[in-house]
Amino acid sequence: MAKKQESAEESKAAVKDKAEAKEPKKSKEPKAKEETPKAEKTKAAKGKEGKEKESKEKEGKAKEAKAKPTAPTPSAPGEGPLAPASTAPSAPAAAPSPGEPTKKRGKAPGIPPPRGKKLRAHLVNLRQKLAKEGPAPLKRAINLLKEMKRSKFDETVEVHMALGIDTEQSDQLVRGSVPLPHGIGKSVRLAVFCQGDNVAKAKEAGADHVGSDELIKKIQGGWLDFDVALATQDMMGQVSRLGKTLGPRGLMPTPKAGTVITGDITAAVKEFKAGKVEYRADKGGNIHAGVGKLSFDDNKLFDNVTALVEQVRAAKPAGVKGNYVKSITLSATMSPGVPVSM
Repeated sequence: MAKKQESAEESKAAVKDKAEAKEPKKSKEPKAKEETPKAEKTKAAKGKEGKEKESKEKEGKAKEAKAKPTAPTPSAPGEGPLAPASTAPSAPAAAPSPGEPTKKRGKAPGIPPPRGKKLRAHLVNLRQKLAKEGPAPLKRAINLLKEMKRSKFDETVEVHMALGIDTEQSDQLVRGSVPLPHGIGKSVRLAVFCQGDNVAKAKEAGADHVGSDELIKKIQGGWLDFDVALATQDMMGQVSRLGKTLGPRGLMPTPKAGTVITGDITAAVKEFKAGKVEYRADKGGNIHAGVGKLSFDDNKLFDNVTALVEQVRAAKPAGVKGNYVKSITLSATMSPGVPVSM
């Protein structure tokens, strides 16, 4: 029995040896190969960090050397004293070109500066006073405007009218011009497009710039040194070329505004030179127009305001229903508006 067991064990051992011999031996080299790239990466990273530190230290030393003034080297016994090292002044900031606008700190575009306590209290008192008065007659409103004057310059008196019109309807647009009896207190620069005998008549009436083709070419070149432009009927075909230039500025002659002359050119030039005011309703149905200066007499301001209001009332469109003139307000350049009952 013992011999049988020994022989079985020997056979088993032989089978194991054969199996081990057939299997390939696992080499430990791949592990070594796997470990080497990691080691190389860590070494490269450490090398880079070391180089960066060295470069930073060198830069810091260079900056310190530049900041410190260089001491003058001792001169030879036969030579004179050395001049101190001249430090180059820093280059001044580039000045803005004359065409570029200069920016101011602390000011945002479109935002007015803050008002002082005295001015705020003064405006509050004026509003309370006007609220107690309510809509005033025209003469009383003119007196209130003159009482509220606080600026040093001669302010412009303006009329603001709210109309009950629908501006989206083409037949309800309100536009025109009215000659004021006493002018607006301002010299008007007048340009007249005409030809032939009308040139001499316009110059005698007081027009500042008169011409035809030469004046058109001058405006096409960028000249716009005038406030009102008039044109005779026979010149409108040539003046229409200036629509893109004069239209956006409100200077284009149009029959609705009365700036296209169909009758006597002398009378038309004198009216505009004396102070003929153009009015036009905006998108909200409001009209704004200047009627003179605050230094005018009360009677002159009264006549000018009355002429404008009556002209606007006479220009009522046929399609307007209900209340045509909703409100009238009189104001000056630097004063709150005064409601007027007319």
